[in-house]
Amino acid sequence: MSELSVSGQMVDVLNRKIYPAKVTIFKGHIQSIEKMDQAPTVYILPGFIDAHVHIESSMLVPSEFARLAVVHGTVATVSDPHEIANVCGLEGVEYMIENGNKVPFKFYFGAPSCVPATPFETAGGEITPAHIHQLMQRDEITYLAEMMNWPGTVNRDALVMEKIAIAQKYGKPVDGHAPGLKGEMAEKYISAGISTDHECFTAEEALDKLKHGMKISIREGSAAKNFEALINLIDDHSDMLMFCSDDKHPDNLAVSHVNHLAARAIAKGKDLFNVLKVACINPIEHYNMKVGQLRIGDPADFIVVKDLEQFEVTQTYIDGELVAENGKTLIPSVENNIINNFMATFKKPGDFQLKAKGTKVRVIEALDGQLITPEVEGEILIENGLAVSNPKDDILKITVINRYEDAAPSIAFIKNFGLKEGAIASSVGHDSHNIIAVGVDDESISKAVNLLIKAKGGVSAVKGKKEIILALPVGGIMSADDGYQVADTYTAIDKMAKEMGSGLQSPFMTLSFMALLVIPNLKLSDKGLFNGETFRFVDLFLPQ
Repeated sequence: MSELSVSGQMVDVLNRKIYPAKVTIFKGHIQSIEKMDQAPTVYILPGFIDAHVHIESSMLVPSEFARLAVVHGTVATVSDPHEIANVCGLEGVEYMIENGNKVPFKFYFGAPSCVPATPFETAGGEITPAHIHQLMQRDEITYLAEMMNWPGTVNRDALVMEKIAIAQKYGKPVDGHAPGLKGEMAEKYISAGISTDHECFTAEEALDKLKHGMKISIREGSAAKNFEALINLIDDHSDMLMFCSDDKHPDNLAVSHVNHLAARAIAKGKDLFNVLKVACINPIEHYNMKVGQLRIGDPADFIVVKDLEQFEVTQTYIDGELVAENGKTLIPSVENNIINNFMATFKKPGDFQLKAKGTKVRVIEALDGQLITPEVEGEILIENGLAVSNPKDDILKITVINRYEDAAPSIAFIKNFGLKEGAIASSVGHDSHNIIAVGVDDESISKAVNLLIKAKGGVSAVKGKKEIILALPVGGIMSADDGYQVADTYTAIDKMAKEMGSGLQSPFMTLSFMALLVIPNLKLSDKGLFNGETFRFVDLFLPQ
């Protein structure tokens, strides 16, 4: 293997210096860093790392995710594969690892801790303590993925503590998931061995967790956006912060990734070295990742950017291999197997009819850019004794359909989707990935759902005779097709949903979280309407 050298302004994050240098690479590692009198006015810095992401949310298999991510200077991800685990169990996790190993990108996966997420929904797989033992022995598994069962953690549930103990036995950290938890409850949660959280939506909450030694990932994804609320923490807590996307849809990934968060932080006047420590260094140290930090002897994982404001990436290197240049990926697509678990059968409009027990109902309030969903009271319309959508007041029918076995759809109502006609549907429905749909009328809902059943997974939109579907045959949540083509199709279907009236920034991403029972307050599973604070099912109709 021949030597390779790259010259530019060396950004030494660890020593907080910038100087002209030539970086020499040999056998995938940095052989030398030679100071120069002059060098090109481009900047060499460590690669960006997404400190918490569900690759599945990009609707791409890992190999295709990597092709898009490297263009933006991302060299590694800390990836929780619990989405595919909820569909296909251990086989799904192993699929993600093996697929990721096919390309020059550094995927660091976690062992899912909460599959299924709750007993209040139907999932397609289970990850047991025995499976976690098995996974922890693999180099690709670097942590126990987000412990969403915070009540069980706080109360020292035996099964929860067994899973945490397994990770500790292997010397691997445990990720957290505790939205809104503060005070004594947060302290109890953290003291169980939980090391991170990406769910903080206020600075007050994050500071409360930081004081107990928890590291905070500043999340900015396609649905949940907490950057603005948390970025000022970087001034005093740069050692304890990381950047993450959590969930990143393909159209967004085609445009930017962690590089955009770094640019936004600089635009707010934040210290360059603090920003790069958060974006490039802290995840490596926390998760013990074999990712280079631009030191002699390190793996040659680094990027070249035009400036230190926009971070426009001109080159990305991973283990010394040039994997992206001037906005183009150099990673080829690879052959992929298809795994799935999809047993639902076609539905009829009548399957979505709901007998009215009054006009006042509990309504899920979807909030743009947030995962929390307050419960509000709303009035639905009654036609021929049936409860139907009320588009005028933006109270629409929402349904969740078990995709693992035939069962009657679960039905409720939701606010803020804004559709004036038609329906949208998705088999990306966290965490169990049953089919979820929102629509103005039962016929449109049925059509949108049946498009997904025929394709054995995807996202769809129906408006009269116009229909669009993005098929996701891998687990019903991912495509193995070219990532840029998937992004284009997703852009078209997202546009159609907005033309139908939705004012949400990302209607399909928001839809995918409406069955996520572990996020308060009101959600819908395939088994019924659920209160995420009391962890109990509730009645749809309110006393009249």
